[in-house]
Parts: sequence; structure tokens; C-alpha cells
Amino acid sequence: METNRTPTVIGIGASAGGLEALEQFFTHVPPNCDATFVVIQHLDPTNPGMLPELLQRFTAMKVAQAEEGIKVKANCVYVIPSNKDLSIAQGKLHLHDPVAPRGLRLPIDFFFRSLANDQNERAIGVILSGMGSDGTLGLRAIKANAGLALVQTPDSAKFDAMPHSAIDAGLVDIAASPDALWEKIATCLQQSRHGRYRVSEPVLALKSQSALEQIILLLRSRTGNDFSGYKKNTLYRRVERRMGLHQIDVISHYLHYLRENLQEQDMLFKELLIGVTQFFRDTAVWEQLKNHAIPNLLAENPMATQLRAWVPACSTGEEAYSLAMVFKEAVTQSSLDHIYKLQIFATDLDADAIEKARQGYYPANIAADVSPERLSRFFVAEDDGYRINKDIREMVIFAQQNIISDPPFTKLDLLCCRNLLIYLEPVCQKKLMPLFHYALRVHGILLLGNAETISNFGDLFSVIDSHSRLYRRNDQALPFADIEFPSKYFPVVTMIHSNAQAPKTALNLQSQVERLLLQHYSPAAVLVNADGDILYIHGRTGKYLEPAAGKANLNIHAMARDGLRHELPIALKQAQQQTEAVTVRGLTVGTNGGSQTIDLSVQAIDKPETLKGSLLITFTDVATPKPRKRNRHSPNAEMQTVLDELQKAREENQSLREEAQSSQEELKSANEELQSTNEELQSTNEELTTSKEEMQSLNEELQTVNAELQAKVSDLSLVNNDMKNLLDSMEIATVFLDNALNVRRFTSHATHLFKLIAGDVGRPLSDIVTELDYSQLQQDAQSVLRTLVFIEKQVKTHNNLWFTVRIMPYRTQDNVIDGIVITFINITETKKLEAQLRGGYEA
Repeated sequence: METNRTPTVIGIGASAGGLEALEQFFTHVPPNCDATFVVIQHLDPTNPGMLPELLQRFTAMKVAQAEEGIKVKANCVYVIPSNKDLSIAQGKLHLHDPVAPRGLRLPIDFFFRSLANDQNERAIGVILSGMGSDGTLGLRAIKANAGLALVQTPDSAKFDAMPHSAIDAGLVDIAASPDALWEKIATCLQQSRHGRYRVSEPVLALKSQSALEQIILLLRSRTGNDFSGYKKNTLYRRVERRMGLHQIDVISHYLHYLRENLQEQDMLFKELLIGVTQFFRDTAVWEQLKNHAIPNLLAENPMATQLRAWVPACSTGEEAYSLAMVFKEAVTQSSLDHIYKLQIFATDLDADAIEKARQGYYPANIAADVSPERLSRFFVAEDDGYRINKDIREMVIFAQQNIISDPPFTKLDLLCCRNLLIYLEPVCQKKLMPLFHYALRVHGILLLGNAETISNFGDLFSVIDSHSRLYRRNDQALPFADIEFPSKYFPVVTMIHSNAQAPKTALNLQSQVERLLLQHYSPAAVLVNADGDILYIHGRTGKYLEPAAGKANLNIHAMARDGLRHELPIALKQAQQQTEAVTVRGLTVGTNGGSQTIDLSVQAIDKPETLKGSLLITFTDVATPKPRKRNRHSPNAEMQTVLDELQKAREENQSLREEAQSSQEELKSANEELQSTNEELQSTNEELTTSKEEMQSLNEELQTVNAELQAKVSDLSLVNNDMKNLLDSMEIATVFLDNALNVRRFTSHATHLFKLIAGDVGRPLSDIVTELDYSQLQQDAQSVLRTLVFIEKQVKTHNNLWFTVRIMPYRTQDNVIDGIVITFINITETKKLEAQLRGGYEA
């Protein structure tokens, strides 16, 4: 049924310590598995690898080094050559020269991305032992195409950095030890062959469609997000992935499992939100944006120095930051960076992705997508990765948003919505296009993905560059009736009404009286945290607090009336530094058209534990003191009181000013020192990062070479043992001499003819006592070494034994003469028989 199709291709990425993991993996793979394996390992670029020969020992499948243009076949293992990158297209392998001979090279990411693009949902990626984070971005591409992602469990890996990186990124479907990974893969492949993952039909089966609609309703009630506008085949493929992982064959059974497992609902929701993103995806598009679209936009809006952009479905922020960097480069080229500013609003449905985007920290393997110039200009090396610098980070505001149900941003100069529409049904796309037109200003720019178009909305947008999918908003206003504005979906909460009346509680006289006393006789009070945010309000506090104008703000400092705003912060600060309550008496507080006198009390709370750290502010009304009668003899008494208060305020203000000035000078000095230290540390950190990357690459290559050499040593040890047993079993005395006729090696039977011991290795053979009556041995050996013609003689020993002595040159595999070999074959019995025959003949 699929005989003409490429077999299932399984990409396996490994680095340092990967040989042992590969051995454990392939030992459990049957030779007739009907799958193709492509092994990508970090190899020393200067030496040819021995990995094919080593892997051939662990598997009956054919193991070969990948060649340019070779068509992959089932039941074969292909290994990446040294100093090459590998990709796959239409089932054929292609070799590429690496960008850099050493340093940060990411061959696993490179192959996994091509595998995802070529095989789509049939792609399978496996990460084994290794250092660094190579393979993580490649697994993201495989997951985005509904492929299968597996890793070796970190505790079973000799080096767990690569498996940990993939797991921390939330990309892993299955984690298992290497000897158990094939069983997991085989299970998924078996379910696929039984009909799963085949959803290319335009209409799903009615039963499956009904179950899928119920799954959408479950997710909507769980998360508040409606996926009914997504393409059904895409949703079904994602659902089937989850079914395969749980080994569920029928979608109705999975629906039942989903209803009973809230965690699986969350996992399915995350599965539907896997985003394909990277820095500067489709480089030509960003170059077109930088060199033409943005300069033209600035030229058309010379008065609008503050531009606005929106990046919906931004995932982990790479696209938004790419736009910010491109804009920076564009205005710098035009020498307008001091005039034009860009505010980017980046939104996504995935809260975890938004949180990661806000952090602006990315692994070191982004160097494959970001040029060294951009890395040095827009990033700061940190730990094992890079962090977006402050200038770029401040250009982007991230927020969680559902583009289908939440209101859009408006008055935009640029809208970058790439590779979102391809996941939506045509009906949903037709709703979004007028919305994008409404959100953009006249002549604003719309950027879509390379597989997306404006469809039938050519009257709303004109083409800037069809290849780059760049469009300009036309000056044509749409009636509001033609725009379907999103309305936020709120999950419906089922209300259960009961006709039965609640039983009347018995009247508790004590509690009723206590409630009455609290309402009428206890002072008004508020409970605040250390920042002044109001946590609880008791009694009527309207005489002391009032809502501040503008956005709602429940902070005590913003709500305090006149007369409290100066004393309240001082009292709060003082109360936090002591255990006793702080009381300020006789405060005059403004009311609506008048004033009142109150006592203010602030108490820090230590118990109970749940309220620890909060403060209780109590307001107590007191009688307003009667004004003193004016003394005729001191008509300036009131004026003097005012002057005294003014003088007191001036002294406090002066003291505060001096303290602030002193603190400012200290902070300025400390800031300059820290800035200088930071620059030195940053410079050192960049140098260390570069050195670390090179050392890490070299270490991984050395680990691989070491593993290959260890395997080779084991093979040589085995061959040496075989040769020793072979020579011993033949009972032929053999002596190996070097070019100087010094003993290099000898067999055990040679000790019967020469007085040889292990310590004689390296001594001239002429110094060794021999039983042979062969004085010409030294001259014959030199003659063979000079003429390369072997000599054979029959020689007698002192104890009347006969040997055939054969002296031959010692040739290496490279056909180099490196000494001689002397063999001694015992022919005593032959000589005795010959003598008997001769005697009988003479008689």
C-alpha cells in the first residue's frame, strides 16, 4: 500500500558518550524492522570516523556512511561523515559543507529540521547522550509537524545535557532508556500502520468528527479557548498523537479517558499550541523588510516618530525580537535611530510560551540562525545561552491573547502574522483579514507566512512583494457591519437550583450582639501589605479614603485623603521597624467640603502566620478642638504657629534632601563602579563563552574518538589473543626482529631454542644463547633484510634435533619492511625416517 513511499526515517542524535547508548539501542532493533535509521554524531572533523564499523558489530542491518544523493532504504543505518552536515529531501540524503570547521556546530538540529520538512508527521527524532543543547530546535520542528520526539532518560545517559535540554523545552513525547526506546517506537509505528495518522481525507468520518467536536467542547470548558476554528485534520492529527502515546486505538475511548483525566486535557491543550518559530525564519523576507518595506514606511510617515507593531501567535518571542532587531538595523542604516521608535505588541495563547518570551533567554544553538554580528550587538552571552539585551527587550510588550476571541490591537503600522492562518479553517481566515485591515493604519504593512495569502481580499490590501508575502493596507474603510469583532468566550458554569429552602439557623444571641457592636462601635480600619495594597476593609472608611481618579487602584497611598498623605507613609515605615503600634494624634483630614480630626494608629502584625507581614491601620474620630480665643496682646499667635509648622516642614525637607543627595552620590559612585565591573565581566564572559564553546566541541569530538579507540583497542586485544593461540597451537617457534635485528616478539616455543625471557625484548638476537648449530644466522638475517629474498635452511641443534629455519622480511599493511620474521619447524622425525630409509636402501 505504501511500497513506493520512503520508509519511516528515524533520526538519532548523539554526542559525547553516544556510542554506548547507540550500542544499547541497536542491540534491541530487529533487522527486519522496515525503518531507516540516520545517525548524527559530533565527530572530529580532522579524522575519518570509525562509527559505521563499530555500529556494524551491534546490528545485522547494513550500516553505511551517508553519501550525496543516496536514496534511503528500509532496514539500513546511515551514519553522517566527518566534517559534513547532513539533510534529507524527498527521501534522499544530501551532504553539505559546515559553516565553521570547529566551534558551535549543530548537525543534529540541521538534520532534524530537514527531516521534519521532508517527512512531516512521519518524522521521528531521538536524542541520546551528549553535551550541549544540539537537537532541541530540531525536535521542536518535528513536534510542530506532528512527528514523534523521544529522548534517552537523563539518569541513564553518560552525559545528560542534550536529553535535559529537550525535556526542559517541553518537546518530549517519550523518555526511556536506550534499550527500551525501540519498543516505544515500534508500538507507535504499529498503530500508524493500522490506520492511524492518515487524515488526508477532506472529510473525517462522522463518528470521529462527533468525538472531535466533544473534545473541542472539553477543552473550551477547561481552558476557555475555542478550537472550533482550527482545521479539523490538524486537530485530529494532534489528537491521534496523544492516542498513540497512550496506546488508545479508538477516539471514543480517548474521549472517555480525556473526560476522566484533567492532566491529559492540559497536555492536549499544550499539544495544540506547539509553535514553529525561530529567529529570522526565511532570511530573505527579513532582508526585504529591512531594506525596502520599513524605509518606505518611515518615508510615508515622517511625522509619526512612534510606530506600533503587532505580532500575534508569537510563541516564545523569536519572531517579535527578530522584528525589533530588523527595525533597529533599518533605522540605523538610515541614520534615523534617534528619531523613530517602534513599540511591538507580541501575543500568544500559550501562557508558558509568553513567560519564556518575557525572559528573553535562549539556548546557545540559536547561533545557527542568528549571525555573529547580531549576536554581539543584540544579545548578551549568559551561562550556556544568550539573553536579549535591554534595548531590544524594552521594544516588545508580551501579553496572553486569543486572536480569535480577544479584541485586536489598533492603529498599527506593521502587523506580522506568520504561519498562523495555515492552521485555521477558511471561514476563520475570512474573519481575520477584515480585522487585520481594521487594525492597521492607512498604508500599514501586513506580513504573512510563506504559505499564506490575502485570498479574496485584494481590495483591502495591495501587494508589496508577493514572494515575501508583504502587503500594504489600502485606503478603503470597511463598514463596521462587515467586520466581525471578536467576543471573548466565557465558560458557562452550570447553576443547580434547589427548591428546598435552607434550614433556618438557630438564633445565637452572643454572635448577633458581637456583630452589632463591631458595626457601630469599633473604629474603621484597613489591612494592607508592605507595599500599601489594601487586603481587607472593616467599617466605613469613606471619610478617610477615597478612590483615586483614573485606573482603579486599591493602594492606601493613592486613596488617602488630604491630611493623611504625608503622615501615613511615615507611620507605615516606622511601624515596620518596631513591634509597638505607631499612633499619630490630632490629624486634620479633609472631607467633602470640610475637615475632621482623627487619630491614626498603625500596627505591624506578627500573628497569625497567614497575616504575618501585613499592617493594620485604624482610624479613630476625635472631637475637633475649639479654636482658642485670639489674644489681643499677641495678635500674631496664629501666624507664629503657622510659621513654626512651616519651619518644621522646611527642616524635615532639608534633612530629607541632604539624605537623598548623599544617597544619590553613593549610588552614583557605586553605579559607576558596578558599570565598570560589569563591562569587564561582560568582556571576560564573552571570551570565556567562546572558549567554552570551542572546548565543548573539542571535548565532544575527543569523547567520540576515545570511544572509537577503546572499541578498536578491544578488537586489537581480541585479535592478539587469537594470534597467540594460533601460533601456540601450531607449535612453530617464531621470533620477530626489528630492522636492527633486535628481538621484538617471540612465541613460547622459541624459548626451547633460545634462552629468551620477557626482559630480552629489545636486545640483539646475537646476544641470546641458542641451542642451534647455526653460526650463519646473523649474516643470513642481515642478507634477507638487505635483499628482501627469504632464506630457508635445515639446521641441527646441540641435542641432535633438526629444524627448518625460514627467514623472511616483515611487511606491514602499508607494504613497508619493518624487520624480519624467523620461523623454526621441527623436522627431527622426518630426518630419522629419512636416515632409516637410506640405511635400508644401502643394505
